[in-house]
Amino acid sequence: MKSSTNEPIKAVIYCRISSKTQEIEGHGLESQESRCREYADSKGYSVVGMFPDTITGGGDFMNRPGMVALLSFLDAQPDQRFVVIFDDLKRFARDTRFHLDLRDAFRQRGALIECLNFKFEDTPEGEFIETIMAAQGALEREQNKRQVVQKMQARMKNGYWVFRPPVGYHYAKETSHGKILVRNEPLASIVQEALEGYASGRFETQIEVARFLQQQPAFPKSDAGTVRQFEVTRMISRPIYAGYICHDDWNLSWIEGHHEPLISLATYERIQKRRTEGARAPARKDINEDFPLRGFVECGDCGKPFTACWSKGKYKKYPYYLCGTKGCKSERKSIPRAKIEEPFDKIVQSLQPTQKLFNLVKQMFRDAWTQREKQAVAISDTYKTDVKAIDTQIERLLDRIIATNNSVIVSAYEGKIEKIGSGSPNYC
Repeated sequence: MKSSTNEPIKAVIYCRISSKTQEIEGHGLESQESRCREYADSKGYSVVGMFPDTITGGGDFMNRPGMVALLSFLDAQPDQRFVVIFDDLKRFARDTRFHLDLRDAFRQRGALIECLNFKFEDTPEGEFIETIMAAQGALEREQNKRQVVQKMQARMKNGYWVFRPPVGYHYAKETSHGKILVRNEPLASIVQEALEGYASGRFETQIEVARFLQQQPAFPKSDAGTVRQFEVTRMISRPIYAGYICHDDWNLSWIEGHHEPLISLATYERIQKRRTEGARAPARKDINEDFPLRGFVECGDCGKPFTACWSKGKYKKYPYYLCGTKGCKSERKSIPRAKIEEPFDKIVQSLQPTQKLFNLVKQMFRDAWTQREKQAVAISDTYKTDVKAIDTQIERLLDRIIATNNSVIVSAYEGKIEKIGSGSPNYC
């Protein structure tokens, strides 16, 4: 490709990695970009932008954000002609059909493709070789996928979780187990409290569990900043929190895991029992200090809880408890509040907690305080880590802005920085 003027040919670089391991082991975006820039310099090209992706090469290339941005960049400058540089043919596409579709997409935009380890040729022989290599890449991908699935199934049968860690866990490497789930504080304690709270009845409904999680700054939220109902349902139904591995698609059920459970099996069973019992109504807002025994005192005839009300007399209102159950022979028969509450007051006043109970309650409060203190420290550490990661990401984008003089790319990077800033939590 030759330029019609003395200006150097413009080029853009596309880099892709499919896992963090590639980045750590030296096959990251930076190393790919470096090799592509060296290639461009040797050809006398002027690099005007780099488009990265961290996603697998399988499937539709339009699902890759970096590739979509690259094609949009070309569309925004239809009068310009660019060379698109790839580090490796496998970075292009690993499905034969999508490989050919992507070739057509670049051809329609007038862009040429150059690869460090493969020479594209618009000849019958060149296209044949290219198709064979694309098919070979697709075969390798499917074979690798099959092998990975087999290894994952075998490891799960041995009691190890292999998918994305559930909320409250993260992966760590141990000598005797390898990669294993471990508690991720403060999330582990938050999830544990939510599950045990639902099992004990502290949270009457799943909505109350969601409200509790919503109030925890460290608990992950949706883009709208909320905890969605289906996430709560999924969380309380997962046996992994009780220490067991299950996977319906692979017919794996109740395999005892090697990870530390957040709740006991008995707690998990109580949760499932509560789920099958049906929904429970939340606490009524009209229960106030006027009738503290409302809902607790039962009718002696039907066994249903009493309701209560104020009855208007000639000169003032009078408080009454009464049965509101239809068909009960005591229905709507009012009992003065004092007649019920005064005997209850005497019973309460006669109760005297033992010293042993005082000591137990004191220890419970001390343990709860210690747990809250640890959660606060863990939440603070999490915020510091998040802030550091955001700052690093912004610095990298700023470096890329400085390295390019193309207004379209600069605008895209600035938009990304603005999005990162607006989406960051307020740590003040």
